Amino acid sequence: MALLLLLVTLTTCAATPQDLASKMFTFPEETNTAHVKLLTTKQDLSAVTVCLRSFTDLLRGHVLFSLATSHAFHDFMIYKDTNDYFSLRARNKRAPFEFQGYKLNEWNAICSTWDATSGIIQLWVNGKPSSRKFVSSGSDIIGPMSIVLGQFPDSQGGGFLTYLSFIGMISDVHMWDSVLSPCEIQNYSNELSFTPGNVLNWNALDFQITGRVLLEDKQRIC
Repeated sequence: MALLLLLVTLTTCAATPQDLASKMFTFPEETNTAHVKLLTTKQDLSAVTVCLRSFTDLLRGHVLFSLATSHAFHDFMIYKDTNDYFSLRARNKRAPFEFQGYKLNEWNAICSTWDATSGIIQLWVNGKPSSRKFVSSGSDIIGPMSIVLGQFPDSQGGGFLTYLSFIGMISDVHMWDSVLSPCEIQNYSNELSFTPGNVLNWNALDFQITGRVLLEDKQRIC
């Protein structure tokens, strides 16, 4: 199978948005440097939906998606904890989720939604919804956004911690400035037709790779 392989040791910029359909980012080692920064011009979010697919054998905690601003280092985050636990964060506030049916060494479709008005956050794993929990309300995510895959930031776009880094593959990242309906989330999870993200769109993605991260064809079992 032909592979498109991009291995970089210094920061590499995508000059224009790229269509990454059938591609994946591979994070092959534990590190406090390697990451992918996703770029957007949006600077005000009153609601968020993030969906992605991940594949890993990690038993320890690791971050899957992180959005930081100058106002909050953890403005929006999807964190995979140990076992089948997750932590979602919005505006630096945290909500825990347990027993969502996450599977190791398989592709998992993970989505999270948050609304600033109600403060409600929710997790979806492989099309299965969690209970809906209050996390933070009353203020939007505002300002230039630092969105990172592969690392847990302790500052805006930096302060990475090796023992929380991601090892594995991530694909199909989309982000919307609204709370998607359950049907749209299930369509995404089941690889059916859905409306691409209007904040981040995997089919027109502007990104920067730093460190040992590979851009490859997505592996599929024949």
